[in-house]
Amino acid sequence: MESNKIIHVHLIFEKKDFYFGSISAIFEVLDANTVGMKKNTLLHAGLAEGSPVCTRRALIRQSHIIRSRSKSRK
Repeated sequence: MESNKIIHVHLIFEKKDFYFGSISAIFEVLDANTVGMKKNTLLHAGLAEGSPVCTRRALIRQSHIIRSRSKSRK
């Protein structure tokens, strides 16, 4: 099985959930006002699995997607 990092952003007031592959991708879709912090601040916030980052506007969590390995064709 393979595992890939995923970042889950839950917008508290909008009650919407977004899933991203990187912190940079978050700020290509959402602006700093919507997230509640700037990109550079989030990069240095110590986001890790089991350590969510909470702002007044969003809850940001890092986790992993577990995928099966693709079967090679003969």
